[in-house]
Amino acid sequence: MSLLPIFVNLDGRRGLLVGAGKVALGKVESLLGTGLQLRVVAPEALAEIRQLAAEGKLEWTQRAFNPADLDGSVLAVAATDSPEVNAAVYRAAAERGIPCNSVDDIPHCDFFFGSVVRRGELQVAISTGGESPAFAQQLRHEIDEQLPEDLAVWLEHLGQLRREVLAAHPPGDRRRLLLHRLARRELCGAQECPARRMALASLDEEPEVDSCDAVAEEGAYLFEPGLTEPFRFEAEEGHGARVETVHLVGAGPGDPELLTVKALRLIQTADAILHDDLVPQAILDCASPSAEIVNVGKRCGAKTVTQAEIDARMIELARAGRSVVRLKGGDPLIFGRAAEEIAALSEAGVPFEIVPGITAAFAAAAALGCSLTARGSASSVIFSTGHRAQPDGASAPPARLDDATRVVYMPGRDLRQLSLEWLGQGLPSELPCAVVSRAAQPDQQILSATLGALGDGEPVAAPSLLIAGWALRGAKR
Repeated sequence: MSLLPIFVNLDGRRGLLVGAGKVALGKVESLLGTGLQLRVVAPEALAEIRQLAAEGKLEWTQRAFNPADLDGSVLAVAATDSPEVNAAVYRAAAERGIPCNSVDDIPHCDFFFGSVVRRGELQVAISTGGESPAFAQQLRHEIDEQLPEDLAVWLEHLGQLRREVLAAHPPGDRRRLLLHRLARRELCGAQECPARRMALASLDEEPEVDSCDAVAEEGAYLFEPGLTEPFRFEAEEGHGARVETVHLVGAGPGDPELLTVKALRLIQTADAILHDDLVPQAILDCASPSAEIVNVGKRCGAKTVTQAEIDARMIELARAGRSVVRLKGGDPLIFGRAAEEIAALSEAGVPFEIVPGITAAFAAAAALGCSLTARGSASSVIFSTGHRAQPDGASAPPARLDDATRVVYMPGRDLRQLSLEWLGQGLPSELPCAVVSRAAQPDQQILSATLGALGDGEPVAAPSLLIAGWALRGAKR
């Protein structure tokens, strides 16, 4: 069944509800809340419906249904305990071209009542196409718990500001980008709110900025109440677009459910996403269909795009007023070359924000069912990479700590050399080791071995990560 989710204005129009029992009462509140002029037809009615009729909030006709009752109505609801009566209402409505809902009777429903979360003018409606109203209610409860209570006031301010922007600025891309920026930021009711002043300034001018729960100097960032995302009031020379913030976002180990809430929001709203090769399609599918998505990654040392080209593209997109997500597998600050990109963005005067992600080490430890700092086994953790870059090009082993859990990112396919290196440092051959491939993804693999036998088995698929240490003695897998 393919349904069109729409919100219909019923204020002042007529509707028919056939039935006045408990099932019908459950629909009355939803219908009256729309401003619908509701007529109820039923031989008998619950006391609550009688009271609403007495107060003039609805009209109750005390008799059996007659097809002529549908005349003048824009919709109908059949909510009796008689399948025959409900079917008759549906047939009569269909003959007149009036959409009808026959409660708990999917074949006789032209529309369904959604389970709704409300914050003022904001409505989030959930429908299961009649398959499971209970499941829709459960989802409504979960969404209701997550939405801020003050969204109604925020949306009221945003709506007023949007109307002012539409009146003050001509149509075009600049106005559209401005409206999208405003929708991603908190507003205040004050006339001197920086967001309001930005909205009403000429799109070709630099707005003057002062404080509104924030302090902003020329060329500085504005932090608005409740948010950490900065907005920089600075235009690229020769262009009217504002320089957007580049977000260096951690995509985690690859499971979309392990994205942070903030990372998911940024991915969904980004104009452009520059992603590493390790970011799976399941996460890229979260992006907007209109977003520009570019793979700028490398695998096994094979570069398709240089770091300088990545830096230049980020800066170019941000200066064009486009929201940019630089999406990195795991966490951006763990072997993600974030330092180079931070330096390039800072030098170019482009604002940036770092959004942490779950690094592969933690996903691999979770896959093994062990703690990296198991009490009595490991008092520290050493993160290193199989491609450690030294000034002289040589590979240097990690510092000697007998009770440390060692985590090696990108250890390579041949682990014998690493095994010999650690044995040469005096580590025991019985030291527990595990190689985790594609941690937290559906095709995850785990290879367990001792240090002495490391590298004897078949190589696992990349990307992989090596964990070694006595903490693995408590591993459950």
